[in-house]
This record gives sequence, structure tokens and C-alpha cells, in this order.
Amino acid sequence: MKIALCQTAILWEKKEENLKKAETWIAKAKKDGAELICFPEMSFTGFSMHTERTAERRKETVRAVSRMAEEAGLAVGFGWVEQGEQKARNHYTVVGRRGELLVDYVKLHPFSYSGEDLRFEAGQRLCLCRVGELRIGIFICYDLRFPEPFQALANRSDLLLVAANWPKGRREHWKCLLRARAIECQAYVAGVNCCGEQEGLAYSGDSCIFAPDGRQMAGFQTGEGLLTAEIPGDADLFRKEFPVRQDRRRELYRLWYQ
Repeated sequence: MKIALCQTAILWEKKEENLKKAETWIAKAKKDGAELICFPEMSFTGFSMHTERTAERRKETVRAVSRMAEEAGLAVGFGWVEQGEQKARNHYTVVGRRGELLVDYVKLHPFSYSGEDLRFEAGQRLCLCRVGELRIGIFICYDLRFPEPFQALANRSDLLLVAANWPKGRREHWKCLLRARAIECQAYVAGVNCCGEQEGLAYSGDSCIFAPDGRQMAGFQTGEGLLTAEIPGDADLFRKEFPVRQDRRRELYRLWYQ
């Protein structure tokens, strides 16, 4: 299945303008033959802590993107912010080509180094969805630094998707960790990041896709644009032919974490 990673220079806290740009990118992805287009974390606001300005209570962004997906006839992954009772939630949602909800994930690991945990509550569950023949596990940005949830989804996934607002200053971590997750999980891994500047912080993009053996299939993207690749549903075959995951001693890991 052909997927498109849409690396954008997000206009800071300008939701309507970013949504308008997204419509153009979705149309281009459709023209390029993609069945799924994925945007970065907090796709239409940027990584803002001003939840009083960015957070929604009625899922306006979900409704808007669902309409775009249905009109274009392809699946769309996107990030948005929901207002909870006390804190906000950092979501990544995938809707299908008919506009239907396929999965709605809340970031497991708020980035406490930047104070995200003060404004956003942590998600409580892992999420998988199916688009076409692909089983896709969803993660957001800082989640990438924690291998355990990736391992938990690995045997049930063909593709592990990481949507991010990952700063330029730590770009080598981004590249290294994405490749590592592909190798250790024996799954395709796609990382979609933003580019440009937000409130004085630089983002280099570097959106990319790795195969289950760690081979770089596409990337590292620079500047705004679509990064496309055909993702076959053969990750299970990689795991069968080189069955290293069967030697993981899960019972010991649980003891060590107690």
C-alpha cells in the first residue's frame, strides 16, 4: 500500500489556515496514488502549551478532516488537542476514506522536560488500526524514546507510525531511534515530523521510512512536501525468517520493572 508522509511548516496556532493547507496536501497525495496520508503531531496548531487557545471540546478538527478524507477518498492521520476535565489530551487520529474513525490515540508519554505533563494528561492505552492490508500502530513524538510500547505492538503490526514535532537540535536521536525501532521490532517504521520554525524553535523535518531490517526506504525529507513509499504487508515474513523476537524473556522484564 502506498502511504504519504506530509512534512509541513506548521503555522503557529493558526488552525484554520493549516487546515486549508492540509486540504491541498490531501488532494496531492490522492493524485500521487497514496491510500493514506499522515501529518505531524499537533498538525494544525504546532506544539503549543496554550491549550486555552488550541484545545477543542467538540472535535471540530476531527469533523473537518473526516470531511476532507471522504471527499478525497483516502485515509488521513492527523494530530489535534482535546480539552479534558482538568488537562488537555494530545491526540493522533486516523480516519478512513469514507471519513469513518479508524483509531484515536492519546500520547502515552507527555514530554515533562518541556512541561507538557503540566498541561496534558497521559494516554492509557496502545492503539492499532487497519488501513487497507496494513496493521498500523500509532505513537506520538516522545513515545519514540521508550521501546516497551513498540515491543508490545510489534508482533501485531506491519507499520509503526510516529508523528512528531521533533526539534532540529535532537535530530540525530530521531534518526537513530526510528531505525532502532524498525530493527528491534522487525516492522516498517515511518516517522513524520514538521519543519521550519515555531516560536523560535527550529524543526528540521527528517521524515523517513525504514524497513524491518533497518534499511532506509525513504527520507530524510527536507522542507515542506510529501514523502511517499510502498509499504508491503510482509513484516510477519521478516519475523518468521529471522525469529529473534521469540527469544525475548518477557517474564524477566516484568520482574525488573517491579
